[in-house]
Amino acid sequence: MLGKDQVAVFLPMLAGSIATLCTILIHSVTLGATVRFFRYERGLGRVGSVVAFNLGIFALAMLFAFAAHLTEIALWAALFVLCGEFKSFGLAFYHSAVNYTTLGYGDLIMTPSWKLLGPLEAACGALMFGVSTAMIFAIAQRLMHAKFSDL
Repeated sequence: MLGKDQVAVFLPMLAGSIATLCTILIHSVTLGATVRFFRYERGLGRVGSVVAFNLGIFALAMLFAFAAHLTEIALWAALFVLCGEFKSFGLAFYHSAVNYTTLGYGDLIMTPSWKLLGPLEAACGALMFGVSTAMIFAIAQRLMHAKFSDL
């Protein structure tokens, strides 16, 4: 049993690294699906054609990213339940969302045995939001270029 002033490192780092790899895999699949979707829409001639199509393409790309983030939050929540930190998935999901988004309320604190998972998830979430932002920006840029070739 760890004391109040001690925090476990090895096991949380291992578990957090595995969760991070899974998170990267989920985001990579989502990014690939988004690229395939955009290419499909471009092949149909919808990209840059009508404002409604462009808004739909953009909205779906954002929904893909949002779904990936929710899935990743759920993955970390499942890890928290597996580690015995939370009895209910709902509470674990809330805690995970607070960590992943780097909100950091601090209203729920994990035991010293698994406390390190919080900052690991926050770092992972920040990186994944960066990937999503880049993906959404790239789509917006290509939609604008297709609609307004003089840009």
